[in-house]
Amino acid sequence: MAHDHDDHDHEHGSELSEMQVRVRALESILTEKGYVEPAALDAIIEAYETKIGPHNGAQVIAKAWTDPAFKQALIEDATAAIATLGHVARTGDHLVAVENTPQRHNMVVCTLCSCYPWEMLGLPPVWYKAAPYRSRAVKDPRGVLADFGVSLPKDTEIRVWDSTAETRFLVLPMRPPGTDGWSEERLARLVTRDSMIGTGLAKRPEEVA
Repeated sequence: MAHDHDDHDHEHGSELSEMQVRVRALESILTEKGYVEPAALDAIIEAYETKIGPHNGAQVIAKAWTDPAFKQALIEDATAAIATLGHVARTGDHLVAVENTPQRHNMVVCTLCSCYPWEMLGLPPVWYKAAPYRSRAVKDPRGVLADFGVSLPKDTEIRVWDSTAETRFLVLPMRPPGTDGWSEERLARLVTRDSMIGTGLAKRPEEVA
């Protein structure tokens, strides 16, 4: 299962994929019929790309790493905990935070569709919605992690959480060693989207400038 962990929908030259052609055709039809407003669509996309995205989740994780009381609150009721930071789920779903430890690694999937904590992680990556990931994450989670370049000790339990329309999951990755005394802002730079899905680990200090 090949993955590109960055954006998957970049256009190459002037060529569009079949899906991009379909999306543009559908948007044109809906616009002509007056069902959607292009400016509104652009505003929504911009919001998820610049205001709502992985940086929100990274801030939550960094605070959990530095504030034991907030971490406990996050584990007990993530929806309520993130609300104290001004993050509110607009789809009415309940957010559950699951903590990675040396004994257990958590990974999130949505086997039925692509349920995903948009407010925390932004737009879901294409691979998250793809059938190969959705099926293999349950059947062969260790193999999927290997595809993402994550190798865990054999005695580490891998637990897969299946998202639903009502419940979404956020992985609390382990804090990298060598970060004692770091500010929340600096720690947030170590948190990746994949580490909050469980298909990656937080960056090491030497990986950031």
